[in-house]
Amino acid sequence: MHIVLMIFTLLFFNACSTPKAPLATVESVNINKYLGTWYEIARYEHFFEKGCSDISATYSLKENGEINVLNQCTKNAKLSEAKGRAHAIDASNAKLKVSFFWPFYGNYWILMLGEAYEYAVIGEPTREYFWILSRSKTLDNETKELILSKLPSLGYEQEKLIWVEHTK
Repeated sequence: MHIVLMIFTLLFFNACSTPKAPLATVESVNINKYLGTWYEIARYEHFFEKGCSDISATYSLKENGEINVLNQCTKNAKLSEAKGRAHAIDASNAKLKVSFFWPFYGNYWILMLGEAYEYAVIGEPTREYFWILSRSKTLDNETKELILSKLPSLGYEQEKLIWVEHTK
């Protein structure tokens, strides 16, 4: 009887929990314009970037249409690199799957993108991961304020942001 009560309780609370609202992405992304180097401006903290500064991501196209990913940062005064791959999951190219440890993939959704591809805001449906990227090591105040003003409607919290230092 106790096990039935526990199962019922778990199902009841799970059914009553509020799921996250669907996460909207940009309408479409021109992958060729997106390729190149992006500098991380801000992020949610995670173990794989803890203690990093001077963070960048460089994307290049492979012959088979996949994207090479090269993430770099300075950690403990040394260059640290992570190589991965990505591929779009639909024709919009706004939703990608990224892997640094095959066969495990994570979501990489482009939520905001500057008209000239000068900045990008990246997230994923659980709202556990978040990045603000720029083609330069700094972001102008107007763009920064625009992005920050949209965070609540995207389901992200400004208070959780870690602002990246670029010393080089």
